[in-house]
Amino acid sequence: MAGHSKWANIQHRKGRQDAVRSKLFSKLSKEITVAAKMGEPDPEKNPRLRLAVKEAKTNSVPKDVIERAIKKSESGDAQDYDEIRYEGYGTGGVAVIVETMTDNRNRTASNVRSIFSKFGGNLGETGSVSFMFDRVGLITFPGGITGADEMLEAAIESGAIDVESSQEEHNIFCTDDDLNNVSNALELQFGESMSSKLIWRPQTTTELGLEEAEKILKLIDALEDDDDVQNVTANFNISEETLNLL
Repeated sequence: MAGHSKWANIQHRKGRQDAVRSKLFSKLSKEITVAAKMGEPDPEKNPRLRLAVKEAKTNSVPKDVIERAIKKSESGDAQDYDEIRYEGYGTGGVAVIVETMTDNRNRTASNVRSIFSKFGGNLGETGSVSFMFDRVGLITFPGGITGADEMLEAAIESGAIDVESSQEEHNIFCTDDDLNNVSNALELQFGESMSSKLIWRPQTTTELGLEEAEKILKLIDALEDDDDVQNVTANFNISEETLNLL
């Protein structure tokens, strides 16, 4: 997914890596604890926990942090979190999905609404924009492990629905229910993937100019900086030319 890798580049160019990194560790640890608490504390027996641990490892979360997050679920100290999705629009009619994990619904709703308002967006009702996205599995492999044609053939045989390949990476999409099976089949053939997770994939994207891009990125930055927010997804695209001006 082009927007996925471009967004990583945007964060890098804006010099937010250190701040983002510490927030990311916290968010990934929370997902591990919640996943472990909802099922078995063993990743091999708990698909959601397996995906959470893989995502943490992909983002260089230390092993001891991962183990602590799992143990926290067993100790009884883990807080109860509600998973709530918020939907709205940013500048230029960009659709935005915000996934949260919170121990205080009122605080989170107030914060998310305030951030949308502050940065020129509008918070809508649940379902107001999610129909413009598909809930799918995304499995990512390094681009150098095989060619695009070989990956496409292997992915389709494994039950995938789409593949996007570039020099940097292969992104394989599958239905949300098939993520575990497709991921396992491809890893048997190509080794461990870089990432395996559920995402909201935009059905179409809106191309943004410089001014609109700056505004929507400020909105996303602010949302991602909120401790209750786990993931932010939006249906925009930024050209390389505009990206270089940010």
